[in-house]
Amino acid sequence: MPKKGGNISLSSYDDIFQTDQSREEAQQERVQEIKLSDLHPFKGHPFKVVDDEAMQKTVESIAQFGVMTPAIARPRPEGGYELIAGHRRHHASELAGKETMPVIVRDMDDDAATILMVDSNLQRETLLPSERAFAYKMKLEAIKHQGQRTDLTSSQVGMKLQAMDIVGQEAGDSRNQVHRYIRLTELIPELLDMVDEKKIAFNPAVEISYLKPNEQQDFLEAMDYAQSTPSLSQAQRLKKFSQEGKCSLDAMCAIMSEEKKGELDRVTIKHDVLRKYFPSLIPRSRWRTPLSNCSNNGNESVRNLWRDKEDA
Repeated sequence: MPKKGGNISLSSYDDIFQTDQSREEAQQERVQEIKLSDLHPFKGHPFKVVDDEAMQKTVESIAQFGVMTPAIARPRPEGGYELIAGHRRHHASELAGKETMPVIVRDMDDDAATILMVDSNLQRETLLPSERAFAYKMKLEAIKHQGQRTDLTSSQVGMKLQAMDIVGQEAGDSRNQVHRYIRLTELIPELLDMVDEKKIAFNPAVEISYLKPNEQQDFLEAMDYAQSTPSLSQAQRLKKFSQEGKCSLDAMCAIMSEEKKGELDRVTIKHDVLRKYFPSLIPRSRWRTPLSNCSNNGNESVRNLWRDKEDA
């Protein structure tokens, strides 16, 4: 005897071939307008949000057109959302007087969120050394924690990829350069600020990072005493002294007070300066005349130039 049939609801083609995960992701990937006050910065976010000229342009664009690219955030257990990508757009929206901004909400664990946060910011054209340093460090730790595919082999070098290799490859830097940037995170804040401000060059800063924190504090005093910043050779000697337990304040002051070779041995007078004093009497080949060992021979070199003028 045939069974009575009920109402049958046929699923669509898309419903049949969608998984529960894809349905959930499709729902999560919707762009939502979220209050700016409900969006909170990512914990440990290493990228600085500053009110510079670029920010002002972003503010003007958002005031006129709104936020064109949605931010990405994840729900917080305590309520609201944690920004993963879009900190600058969030700040610019506040300055533009907006109350909400478009956001894609994703449910992500800490490691995945950290990697996405770093990758989305590494695309910026200009990054401070400190920003890149802490970004590399955070991503490295997240990848190590994930255990993410460290058993793959690289077709270029035929070696197993390690976490630092992955960070470097995805950022366009070598493994060694990633390591050198991460070394900068060992600098005390005052020294790291000087690296960002280009008062201390990158390579010497890497060497200085091997000094103990108390030695770095003393090093600040030594720089102030000598009124100079370290060359690479000076920084390397300071690192060696630290490793040998000889890095005292007196030793630092002595090293930093040394006259750097490049400061004494090469002084160049540009042609426009020479032409000011020797308008038509100095041949073009002598418009840029190096004064070797200026502290000792500079006066003699100038006297020779005057003799050239008189002989002409």
